[in-house]
Amino acid sequence: MRYRELGKTGLQVSEIGFGGEWMDGTPEATRAVVERAHDAGINILDVWMPDPVRRSNLGDALRDLDLRERWVIQGHLGSTWQGEQYVRTRDLVHVKPAFEDLLARFHTDYMDLGMIHYVDQVAEFEQIMAGPFMEYVRELQGSATVRHVGLSTHNPQVAKLAAAEPAIEMILFSVNPAFDMMPATENLDDLFGEAGEQSAVDGMTPERAELYALCEQTGTGITVMKGYMGGRLFDAKTSPFGVALTPVQCLEYALTRPAVASVMVGFTTPEHVDEAVAYETASADERDYVRVLAGAPRHAYVGQCTYCGHCAPCPSGIDIATVNKFYDLATMYDDVPDSLREHYRALGATAASCVACRACESRCPFGVKIADKMARAAELFGC
Repeated sequence: MRYRELGKTGLQVSEIGFGGEWMDGTPEATRAVVERAHDAGINILDVWMPDPVRRSNLGDALRDLDLRERWVIQGHLGSTWQGEQYVRTRDLVHVKPAFEDLLARFHTDYMDLGMIHYVDQVAEFEQIMAGPFMEYVRELQGSATVRHVGLSTHNPQVAKLAAAEPAIEMILFSVNPAFDMMPATENLDDLFGEAGEQSAVDGMTPERAELYALCEQTGTGITVMKGYMGGRLFDAKTSPFGVALTPVQCLEYALTRPAVASVMVGFTTPEHVDEAVAYETASADERDYVRVLAGAPRHAYVGQCTYCGHCAPCPSGIDIATVNKFYDLATMYDDVPDSLREHYRALGATAASCVACRACESRCPFGVKIADKMARAAELFGC
């Protein structure tokens, strides 16, 4: 298992994470999944679910296996259990006991990441940050009951506000090749509706490209939800691209986005853990989502670099994919951030080394004019 630093939190998390949503079976079944995940090196768990069965199943498994201190837990604030059903709320009368219940069921006195739960409206984000809900979050952080503060959202506009807010250190955000082409929305259902197929031919939305750039600049870590688009990307009939991707290919896409540290995968059996962890030993061909999307009947990646690396090798030794990533990030700003400029210069062979042989262009699945882009990068960075 490979590990990545989660933004500026200082936490090292496994690039394959555990979304605990489906752990509503028997305690024994949950323990088997937790044990398999731990043996595979997974060390981050997202717990947004308020119901006592899943909380207790997971909390008891971690306690019985003596794993609590080895795991980074994303515990959500604002996800409550009322009248035997899930209710998302900002009312502290319900928020506080729900969070205290989470701590109790996990047999712990802290959450590594206290997640402001499911904020998809800009107005709601602004209300939270200026109101008693955020005061409560600060109290929890001040007492070390919450070690770091995060926020979950599906809306890139809200995610950008969170990334620019110093009090929020990381975000849980939905990332997959289909969602990256969908416009910002305050309604989660829109992401799975008829707009999905049209989005596949519209191209990546600027809000999402800007979000990744901002997170990279501010050191805001990203953990990923819905990396498989709810399983729709595994079936050509339900994929907006008209072709099927594998779990490994979806993981590769998410983990090559800027600022992404880990993908939360929903498991129900130990075998599901094995399928996701197969990413760690997968070959380059098995990870290659590009060859699938390039031949898809519906996609708008033509002319866009996805940082896949198919352009290599460069006779001048340029890491073309990384140069393109830094260039795309830099163009999101009026002035190139000093940190980004230094990362670029540290590459050694920069875009200025390009001799415009264009051999790389014949290998690019999406027809990117790489030599022209290298020239623009050299001009922008000054070397």
